[in-house]
Amino acid sequence: MALTLEQYAAYLDTRHDLVWPAPPEEDRVKAKEHLVPLPEVRAVLWNVYGTLLRITGGELWFEHPQEFVMNAVLDKTIQEFKMWASMSRKPGQPAEYMKQLYDSVLIEQRAVPGGTEKYPEVASDRVWEALIKKLFQKDYKFDAGFYGSLNEFSRKVAYFFHASLQGTACYKYAAAALRLIADKGIKQGLLADGQCFTCVQLQRGLAAQDSSLVLDKVLDKGLIFLSYEIRGRKPSERLFRHALTALTQQGLAPHEVLHVGTSIARDLAPARRLGMRTALFARDRTSLQATAEQLKEPASRPDIMVTKLTQIADVLRMKRKG
Repeated sequence: MALTLEQYAAYLDTRHDLVWPAPPEEDRVKAKEHLVPLPEVRAVLWNVYGTLLRITGGELWFEHPQEFVMNAVLDKTIQEFKMWASMSRKPGQPAEYMKQLYDSVLIEQRAVPGGTEKYPEVASDRVWEALIKKLFQKDYKFDAGFYGSLNEFSRKVAYFFHASLQGTACYKYAAAALRLIADKGIKQGLLADGQCFTCVQLQRGLAAQDSSLVLDKVLDKGLIFLSYEIRGRKPSERLFRHALTALTQQGLAPHEVLHVGTSIARDLAPARRLGMRTALFARDRTSLQATAEQLKEPASRPDIMVTKLTQIADVLRMKRKG
């Protein structure tokens, strides 16, 4: 039976021939938390990359800014999945030719029918599925017994490629914060730019801090909104409105939802505009995107600012004075 994506990620851990990029160290910013009681909050929606997960560059990339790193990652992917035999024999390195294919598919995938989405998102597994279909034209084959169907295989290639591109690990206290909030009976979900493998990366990061924590036990499956499924990236109106519709169906009003993120423009301002409460996680210079003007402006100013993720649980326990 083919491995699930979770099982495949665990299998890769047993491979001693693979070297993965290390997750980045925190680049702490000088910030003072601003905490006020939020007793009306009944659900917390987390941003993932840069908020729960540390990641090189502060956000998920499709291309590394350094060309030699990007080529090395493409070479690694070509070798891992034995793609070179079904690629063009034109002069040049395999990575150079794969980069041409990859770039052309990215352009195709970013084209939104009708141009209705201002911030279109690309699904990484669809990118790799399109690339694999091109290889099929030259008799490419993969082990379906191990990897599964084409769709499942594409998801595993996408995971491998992105895990090779950027290292990830959870921010300190991420697991503790999720557990504390779950223990209070408050619903939790994700509202984030993310891909088919995002929950796998998050689960693995949380397990490194708390081996007994299971993501499915602390998150409400009906409150997971990732950009690759909605086909819109933050600050996409489509992504946020899709979340609002699902929240309404669960009997949650916008002001009863707290969105936690690190970018005022992409995370908090759209959430605030639609009536949600907002929390700025101001800890890591790599992912924090907030100016002094944004912190003062009523339309974008967060309700609270935290420097430690467990402070989210603290404000939900607070009682208002008087």
